[in-house]
Order: sequence, then structure tokens, then C-alpha cells
Amino acid sequence: MRKEYTKSRFISFAITLWALISAVFVGLFPSFSWILLIAIMIPLLSSLLFHKYYDKAGLSLCRVLVGALFVFSSMTKGVDPLGTKYKMLDYFIAYNIEWLNSLALILSIILILAEFIVGFCLIFNLLPRLATLGASLLMIFFTTTTFFDALYNLVPDCGCFGTAIKMSNWQTFFKNLIILAILIPLIFNNKSLVNRRVTPLGQSIFTFIFIALFVGFEIYNVRHLPLIDFMEWKIGRDIKPAENPKPADIYLTFKNIETNETKEYLSPNYPWNDSVWMSKWEFVSQRQEGGTRSIGFSMLNEDGDDYTHILYETENLFVFVSPYLNELSELNLAECQRVYDIINEMGYNYLWITSVNPEYIHELQDQYYIFDEVYFGDELELKAMVRSNPGLILINDGIIIDKWSKIDFPQKEEINNLIETLY
Repeated sequence: MRKEYTKSRFISFAITLWALISAVFVGLFPSFSWILLIAIMIPLLSSLLFHKYYDKAGLSLCRVLVGALFVFSSMTKGVDPLGTKYKMLDYFIAYNIEWLNSLALILSIILILAEFIVGFCLIFNLLPRLATLGASLLMIFFTTTTFFDALYNLVPDCGCFGTAIKMSNWQTFFKNLIILAILIPLIFNNKSLVNRRVTPLGQSIFTFIFIALFVGFEIYNVRHLPLIDFMEWKIGRDIKPAENPKPADIYLTFKNIETNETKEYLSPNYPWNDSVWMSKWEFVSQRQEGGTRSIGFSMLNEDGDDYTHILYETENLFVFVSPYLNELSELNLAECQRVYDIINEMGYNYLWITSVNPEYIHELQDQYYIFDEVYFGDELELKAMVRSNPGLILINDGIIIDKWSKIDFPQKEEINNLIETLY
């Protein structure tokens, strides 16, 4: 009996260890590999065939591993729900379900919450059977979606770990297969997953408390800025190019809304100032070739001339960022005007960066005096600069000093104190 027990434990732990080792190799190979697929299928099929060999310890290990992965994934996205919203919009375009666009933020918050609460419950063994069911449904959805992503490259990056960790589509799909390999024993041994230390009512109360806390955490990050900024434009980043920089080529990919045709352009050689063209083509992705620039970004004037150097060379530069300037409310504009007046009065530099059509800027300039210096940038990069529309960034000689969301725009005293700390 003892020998059989030892054999069972060895098999269950060996399968789990193989799955974890496979995960390490997935991180090393971003492209499809038959060898890697076979290596992953071994623990996946083994967990199906030998799920009866998992004892309490083996199931606990699987439960904690899957739960930790779900919690980590949800936290990297929970600090930046707007990033997940933007990724959802990409999926809606890819699957021609753009009628869901207005629900993108709500769906993002719900999806991230589902990941977190499933992972949290698995780690602490709260409502484990229900949590396993939730994990199973999520993994079926994620695995199916990422398979088609990998096969057809519908969305370049699934955003499964937010902006914290970038993975190719094949890496993401293989990663999901590994999670399934560890999850399968929990599915087949669902009846063995019980928590006798806490009553079902107590587990439910504890779960709902953390649901409320995590929703509050997500809402805070939507209204303000991410508590942890994983993007290139985070506070403290020096965006100046390297000494004696080599020129970089920025390529932008667009998709035709009607035909799904994709075209790649060398920036800024695309009809970005053609309103008719822009209404028919959606931005998909960008890439950089060559060069030693620290950021793959160009700030252009209305004629397409590059003025990105202003960001590197100007002291105390306040940058208003608004990818969707046409969506600003009167309240938003009033706040921008208030800050603009303070900056102007104190003699500091300022400019706007947006992705809207120049014709719309001309209309705004007839109504508001705050749009006297406007530049244009890539929509995707503007959304990465600051997760707010509009947002505000203080840059001093190429170093990002601070950032504010639209509801946190600074008062005069705060601006003055912040500038004083620079000298």
C-alpha cells in the first residue's frame, strides 16, 4: 500500500514538474516549434491518463500553481484596466463584433475580476469546486482564442499579462496548454476539493469581500493612473536617444475596416491627414527597425515634419496627451484650460499631442486659445504615454518627471513645488 502511494505521488509530481520545465522553454522560443508542442503534449496527455494518481498533496500543488498564475495575470492587468480595454477593442475589430465597443471597459473589468477571484479562491481553497469550474471555463475561452490568434495572427499580442510581460501568440497558446495540463487533475478530482476548516457561508463572505476590494482597486486604476506603470513612458524614464544615434525606421500597420486588408507604411509616409482614408482604416500595430532610439515614437507637425526632439531637449515641458481629442467634454476642456493658464503664467513650456485629424484641430483653435501648439502622434503610443484622455506629463530634458490623469490635474502650488525639486 505504501509502495503504491509513493508511486502515485511520484507520477503526479513528475507530470507537474515536466509541465513547469516546459513553461521555461516556452519563454525561450517565441515561434512555433513541433518539438516544443510535443514536449507540452506529454504532461497534458499524462495528466488526462493519470489523473487518478493525484493525491491531496498533488492536487494542492496544482491548485496553488494555477491559482498563483491567475492572480499574477489578473494583477498585471488589474493595475491597468484601460490597457485590457484597448486590447479588447483590437479583438472586437478582428472578430467583426465592434458593436461591443461601448462595453469594452466593463467587460475588461469583469474579465480581470473573474481571473483574480478564481485564482484567489484556488490559492486559499475557498469554494474550490466552483473556482475550478471558473478556471476551466476561462481556460477553454483563453486557449481557443489564443489558438486562432497564433494561427491567423488576428491580434499581435493578446495582453494576457498586460504590459508587464510581452509574449508571442504561439508562446501564449503553449502557455495555456501548460496551464491546462496542471488544471486537468483538479477538474477530474473535483469532488475531492473541499475545505472543511471554513464553512461554505464563511468562504462565500470572504470571497465577496475580496471581490469588492478588487473591483475598487480596478476602478481606482481606471480613474487615476496605474499604481504600477509597466509602460515605456513611466515616471523616471529617460527617453532621450543614445549618443550618436542611428536613424530608426518606424513601420505602422493598418487594417481596412471593410475588407480586412492590411497594409504597412514607413512612418510618416501614410495618409494620416486624409480624414476619408483614416475613417476606413484602423491602426493595428507598429514596429521599429534599426536605430538606437529609446522610444519608437515620432511627434509630427501638421506637415509631417518630425519634432520629437522637443521632448528630449526642453526644460519643464508640460505635455497634454489626448489620443481622442474629439471625445473631450466641456469639463475636460475647462480643466485643461485651468492648467494651461497656470503653466503659461509661470512661464513654462507646453504642447499638445493627439492623433485626431488636423482639420478638427483647426475647428478647436477657432474656439479655444489653448490649442496654439499641437503635434500629432500614433494613437497606440499616445495611449501608452498616459492612460487618460486627456492626460498630462511633465518632461524635463527628456526625463519623465510626473504624470496626471484628467481628474488629478495639478494645482499651481503642486506644480511650483514639483519644479522646485528639480533644481
